[in-house]
Amino acid sequence: MKLLSVVLFMLICWNLCAQDLKEKYRQADRFRQKYDSLYFYGNIDPHWIGKTHYCWYAVKTPEGVQYMLVDAVKKTKKTAFDRTALAKALSVETGKTVDARKLPIRNIDFAENLKTITFVVDGTVYTYDRSKNWITEKKPEELHHRPGHWAGVDRENWQARVPSPDGKKEAFISEGNVFVRELASGKVSRLSDDGALGEYYSSHIFWSPDSRKLVSCKYRPAWVRQLRTVISSPVGQLQPKMEEIDYVKPGDALPIKRPVLFLVDEGRQVKVEFAEPENQFSVGNIRWSSDSEYFTFDYNKRGHQQYVVYKVNGDDPKAQILIEEKMPTFVYYNLLYRYNLENRQEILWISERDGWRHLYLFDSRSGKLKRQLTEGEWVVKRVLKVDESAHTVYLVGCGKDAGEDPYLEKVYRLNIDNGELLCLTPEDGNHRVAFSDDCAYFTDSWSRVDCPPVMALRSAKDGAMILSLEKADIGRMLSDGWRMPEVFCAKGRDGETDIWGVIVRPVDFDPNKKYPVIEYIYAGPHDSFVPKSFSVSPVDGALAQLGFIVVQIDGMGTANRSKKFHDVCWKNLKDAGFPDRIAWMKAAAARYPEMDIDRVGIYGCSAGGQNAMGAVLFHSDFYKVSVAACGCHDNRMDKIWWNEQWMGYPVGKEYEECSNMVNAYRLQGKLMLILGELDDNVDPSTTFQVANALINAHKEFELVVLPNQRHTMGGTYGERKRRDFFIRHLQGLPTPDWNKE
Repeated sequence: MKLLSVVLFMLICWNLCAQDLKEKYRQADRFRQKYDSLYFYGNIDPHWIGKTHYCWYAVKTPEGVQYMLVDAVKKTKKTAFDRTALAKALSVETGKTVDARKLPIRNIDFAENLKTITFVVDGTVYTYDRSKNWITEKKPEELHHRPGHWAGVDRENWQARVPSPDGKKEAFISEGNVFVRELASGKVSRLSDDGALGEYYSSHIFWSPDSRKLVSCKYRPAWVRQLRTVISSPVGQLQPKMEEIDYVKPGDALPIKRPVLFLVDEGRQVKVEFAEPENQFSVGNIRWSSDSEYFTFDYNKRGHQQYVVYKVNGDDPKAQILIEEKMPTFVYYNLLYRYNLENRQEILWISERDGWRHLYLFDSRSGKLKRQLTEGEWVVKRVLKVDESAHTVYLVGCGKDAGEDPYLEKVYRLNIDNGELLCLTPEDGNHRVAFSDDCAYFTDSWSRVDCPPVMALRSAKDGAMILSLEKADIGRMLSDGWRMPEVFCAKGRDGETDIWGVIVRPVDFDPNKKYPVIEYIYAGPHDSFVPKSFSVSPVDGALAQLGFIVVQIDGMGTANRSKKFHDVCWKNLKDAGFPDRIAWMKAAAARYPEMDIDRVGIYGCSAGGQNAMGAVLFHSDFYKVSVAACGCHDNRMDKIWWNEQWMGYPVGKEYEECSNMVNAYRLQGKLMLILGELDDNVDPSTTFQVANALINAHKEFELVVLPNQRHTMGGTYGERKRRDFFIRHLQGLPTPDWNKE
């Protein structure tokens, strides 16, 4: 009898626990919305109006969204229009009551004379007169077609007519060959006769500025792999359908392109000669000089260890190397930058040749390096604007100020002539800027994860503050229990390199309790991922409310630090910075004993899904529970451009060594796989293959397949499955019976 009483008591407790947890889930679901509603004067996105010195922005206030107009010359800001009058005008036009505090307008555009504003509401474009407070025009919104799929292959064989700059001729491709038509007379001249079905001239045609020459590439197509998926539950019909898209994978054959110069008046062609044309990943970015004396093209050697800008002078068929990047690991070609200073016959170029990402100046005639414009142990992240008349560059730099988070973005003004570098945004924060058209002024909004935004108008000459615009108000959030996330820094695997991350605690955090730790991971080498700007819910604040401490970390192998830091990923994606992440969490737990690193979970999607599963394969002594969504579990199964960039070419043993499928037998701990059946980013077969490998290795795991979903973290249903998984396996608690109301 006593035993029965104990069992009944335990069942009642478990049931009450599950019901309490269901309420916690509801609170987690409302977390962002709740605190967003208490967050004011932040998240400002200013827009400069044409070539004027006016800008406008929308700001959320306790009285609703207000629209502000800034006059940089007069150093003033005021409301951009009477929102009550606009709401009345819209109510009349739409026949619906419009709340002035929540105007349903988007795609806002001010006329340069400031007299009218256009905006879109429910598919209609309205023109509103600011002074007369009425709508003067309305018309249907022009819907833009969805761009082609990112994996689509441009076979460059479409039909188009490309006009010459002087407007007198047009070039086109017919049956694989190049033709030119004189528009006045209709006379057609054939410029090539060696094009054919299997090797034709590209429809991408580039005229010289003087209209006397043009370039087209001889294009030899390659077989294109197709990704085929089954739509199991199509809307509106019972029977399944099949979907098919281009999807080129590592090791697949690629098209070969060779630039050919056509001297139109002479009817002559010049076939360009350059090294290893058969070993190209791509040839493109054809540009003519302003005087039509030469053109350049980019050659990206397959394997991404060499990238060359070639120059073709006159009718000399031999291409000259203008700029060359060569690395023993990889050249990150997507981040290369080039700007032609035509009047000075110079080229601005970004390179990592000295171990850090910096700006260089080259002579565009000879290719000779004139000088390195920036240097030091910091990175030029991107160029914002080039003012050719002032010979000035506005750029974003990271890591220049010692003692600060090296990922924080600041804006600098660089004098190309004397190399003077001036920081225009010195405050310790992540700066988001917008420049006026003439580079005289810029708006600056800066914040950190642990510091709410401040916004100001500044001079682009020296960064001087002209006008304070907004300062975020988080007082109501704090009063209602919101907890500030913490930026944390610790040493990485080498004991020397700083590793940066964020710690998020629950609203009801108790420092006397022990909390399981969950890491959200995305270790794709193409960027860094820890949030740096203020947010109501950085990382996954909702998940933290269920009784976890949630962290996000950038380990070695990710971008935006030194080349050495980045190179850790080379042919080694399974590393994913795990030794740094583990060292960081151990250091955090040493400072904060409430972090229970004997109970660590991890989750991620895409490359993060690959990383999350890799954690319980290669580091199961530390990570105990993993949820991996739409993972790239074998880099041979994923898209070519991303995987060959980091894993190299040809496809070698490294691909197998990094494969979750090949290493599935190593699984320790708990694993959930989530997959959208129509994933068109990562081939969904890779998740099924890793599941098959786990089954063959007699491993236990959970597989959640979501019909009709594409590349996804799981949506609402997947979110619930992920939460349940962590609750059960990290907290040891029963989860709600979701089939009971």
